[in-house]
Amino acid sequence: MADEVSGRLEAGIRRAGAAGRRAAPPAASPEPDGSRRHLLTAAAAAGLGLLTACGGTSSRADDAAPKAPPPGGSSPSSSAGSGPPGRSGAATAPHSARPSKRRRPELPRGGRTLFPHYRLVGFCGLPGATALGRLGTGDPEKRAAEAEKVAHSYAAGREPLPVLELLATVANASAGPDGTYRSRTAPATIRRFHRVARDRRALLLLNIQPGRASVLDEVKALREWLVHPDVGIALDPEWEMDSGQVPGDTYGHTDGHELTKVARYLSGLVRAHDLPEKPLVFHQVATSVVGDQSALRPQPGVALIKSADGIGSPGLKRGTWGRLVKDLPDGVHTGFKLFYEEDAKGSRLMTPKEVLALRPQPEYVMYE
Repeated sequence: MADEVSGRLEAGIRRAGAAGRRAAPPAASPEPDGSRRHLLTAAAAAGLGLLTACGGTSSRADDAAPKAPPPGGSSPSSSAGSGPPGRSGAATAPHSARPSKRRRPELPRGGRTLFPHYRLVGFCGLPGATALGRLGTGDPEKRAAEAEKVAHSYAAGREPLPVLELLATVANASAGPDGTYRSRTAPATIRRFHRVARDRRALLLLNIQPGRASVLDEVKALREWLVHPDVGIALDPEWEMDSGQVPGDTYGHTDGHELTKVARYLSGLVRAHDLPEKPLVFHQVATSVVGDQSALRPQPGVALIKSADGIGSPGLKRGTWGRLVKDLPDGVHTGFKLFYEEDAKGSRLMTPKEVLALRPQPEYVMYE
């Protein structure tokens, strides 16, 4: 059962007295009220309504996708007819004139494939909810600059690529008007962070904590952002609930079949818009959270990244890492998550040198 605990103290599970399909993992002591899990399930109900919308994407003009093209190439929406406008009248056009060749969209710092050239490092979070991660604290531009500095400490022979992982779908403790136990971050907030990522030549990852909503539906709701070459997806299946389950009361779960469906959808966007490789991260806090991994099938143009989650001391985190990367499916890259505050409670935060000493070496490192 040690892998079920994974350094995380499950006070919410004990309060509910149930754990869905599986028995609740034991906990040695109650989780403090200010903890990540407690605040995550209370935050949206308490005040994230200012930043999120429980229904689908608004049709207001303000909610349109960003107009400015991302770095490394033209926006897919403006890729057609990228040559210079022709002059009126065929007789005046020189016979030797050729339309300029459209530059294929690239990653923010060049190229069209992520690995093994880059190492992805950054912060996650949501503005207005400091308990949900570093990215949600202070000025986004300053956080992005800080993330770049941290990314360089993980270079180790690769080019660091900063990442801003914004919570785009947030699990709630209450059902909400549509009964999905999730809220969607307002398009204006996503637009702001996309602009910051573009300015810093960073990747924007849109994190999904689906509650009881369909994961694929939540991914499809973000299509207007995903057609850009600098935007990817991060899934948090710990917060993916079955009917009758409530976020924060038990671990959620996904499986290889569902992850493959999401990867196929992203692969279709990559193919249709001639995009560079798109990251698909799935965070995993315990072995039970991602089932039937043998069914996971890599898809063209999508970099699958399994990120080991879990709070605790360096020793606990190394143990979680060992269990989660064992029998890693072919074609899946590794990631590692750290928590500035919770990892340090009663212990200390792992150093970049210690993280890079893990085997296989993480290609994606995220701080919350």
